[in-house]
Amino acid sequence: MAQNQVTVRVDEKGRVTLPKKIRAALGVEYGDAISLKLEPESHFVRLARTQNPFDALAQHAIKEFKEGRTRTIEEFKLYAK
Repeated sequence: MAQNQVTVRVDEKGRVTLPKKIRAALGVEYGDAISLKLEPESHFVRLARTQNPFDALAQHAIKEFKEGRTRTIEEFKLYAK
């Protein structure tokens, strides 16, 4: 078996546990979202760590704020007139 390949068992509820070295390689932590994609022609399942789009938006907003590229609600009111 290749070093980057592991075998896991499916439990009675259809769940699998990602081994620690796979979680570490993907940077997966408790509570992270995982995307699974079936590749029917090869019978493989592609697994990837995904990011909540709201978390990505919040990170972008914080970056913009720290770089001084945001406006207050009062500033928007001035531009609306």
